[in-house]
Amino acid sequence: MRYDAVMKKIQSEKSGLELLGGMSAEVFLKTYWQKKPLQIKNAIPGFSGLLSPEELAGLACEEGVQSRLVSNRRGKWRVEDGPFAESRFLKLPEKNWTLLVQDVNHHLDEADRLLRKFSFIPYARLDDLMVSYAPDGGGVGPHFDSYDVFLLQGQGKRLWRISEQRDLSLVEDAPLRILKHFETQQEWLLEPGDMLYLPPHIAHWGIAVGDCMTYSIGFRAPSVQELVSEFLNYLQEKSTAQGMYTDPGLEQQLHPAEISDDMLNQVSGMLSDIQWDKSDVPSFLGCYLSAPKQHVIIDQPDYMSESAFRKKLQREGISLALNSQLLFYGENLFLNGEEIRAEDAIQGQLRQLADDRQLPAGFEAYEGLVELLHQWYLDGYLRFS
Repeated sequence: MRYDAVMKKIQSEKSGLELLGGMSAEVFLKTYWQKKPLQIKNAIPGFSGLLSPEELAGLACEEGVQSRLVSNRRGKWRVEDGPFAESRFLKLPEKNWTLLVQDVNHHLDEADRLLRKFSFIPYARLDDLMVSYAPDGGGVGPHFDSYDVFLLQGQGKRLWRISEQRDLSLVEDAPLRILKHFETQQEWLLEPGDMLYLPPHIAHWGIAVGDCMTYSIGFRAPSVQELVSEFLNYLQEKSTAQGMYTDPGLEQQLHPAEISDDMLNQVSGMLSDIQWDKSDVPSFLGCYLSAPKQHVIIDQPDYMSESAFRKKLQREGISLALNSQLLFYGENLFLNGEEIRAEDAIQGQLRQLADDRQLPAGFEAYEGLVELLHQWYLDGYLRFS
């Protein structure tokens, strides 16, 4: 049975998801996704977190890790960007601060596995796992996000105040998007393993009850302006337009500061050559959505010959690197911002690698597949399982 047929069969057999309190993904998407908040008690039974506050602070001290310290003193908000010196954490007050670390799934296998529990949402929309720590009373103030988010409670408790208010005006000159007027409409106290889903633009305010850590699963929601800008950049990179502006028939103008109709007509004709067809959109989108963020560092391993790679591949299997993204559309694959066209014989296995983020030990490795995986391994895009 082909891989896509197997996946379709598996998906049709899925019933309620433990992560959603027994609710099926179909019901969740139809009833709640981008529509209304949902509290899920005991979404992950026994969950109390993946790392300690000290380990989170250690990550925040590393180069290539996006982190922030948010504090509030006498009503004034302050944001500091990492990486931090270890001594910074010895000088923090007892309350009114929060440490946030982005892309924890790029650094911990356990965080990556947690993120994949949300695969009922396409990977093209899944962004990252952010982990925050706050002492009693800590938080980042009342705000709203422009994207969907699941808020999973780790150690401690956090009180969430929720509002579907329409007034989303912000405090002026604040370094964060703090709501100027917040009106609590609901309150939910999350304990370890509990989870809260919030659609975009739902106002919320999380307040630590004792020392607390929260795991935020965020989703990508690029603005129209961002998509237009990136798509035009994509067209520019593939453009083969030649020539330069010329005006051999130029005549003297009465007003030298005036832009002439002749110039406007010629430039308009040059710009009319900017064209694209339907196939350009999936190619752009696949490259754009799979591209690593600017701060991501991809480490390349020591060289390994293809024969040695093949032996280890069969013995251990292979996985995508934690900071790699593999997507596909039809027969086109997109890995870390690059479009790859692979032969039909290996399409199913590459789709399996994209969906499962790994190929198990002993899988049937065709010659062309091994060659391709070997190159991706040397590029730092893969790692041994």
